[in-house]
Amino acid sequence: MITWSDFEKVEIRVGTIITVNEFPKARNPAYQLQIDFGSEIGIKKSSAQITTHYKLEDLIGKQIIAVVNFPKKQIGNFMSECLVLGLVGKEKDVVLLSPDFPVPNGLKMA
Repeated sequence: MITWSDFEKVEIRVGTIITVNEFPKARNPAYQLQIDFGSEIGIKKSSAQITTHYKLEDLIGKQIIAVVNFPKKQIGNFMSECLVLGLVGKEKDVVLLSPDFPVPNGLKMA
């Protein structure tokens, strides 16, 4: 169990995917994303294993939910700056978490 104050330390924000690239050097099929989290946070990069359900062109402009205050993590030759959140199925296929309606980039989860 974690405490409420532990949970409050995690910054979960909404952002819009602005670029997507193949990530051939990843161990598992993945994309490299650039995500706009608004003027307060800016643009962050992430690697996401979301190739089962999502095509490159379908991700541009999609709003997603991510943790933006983890330390950077080296993934192959790529530095991930945030953790994109999703739901993982039995086959390790990921479905992204996203808002039902368009909202301003950078809004914090409440």
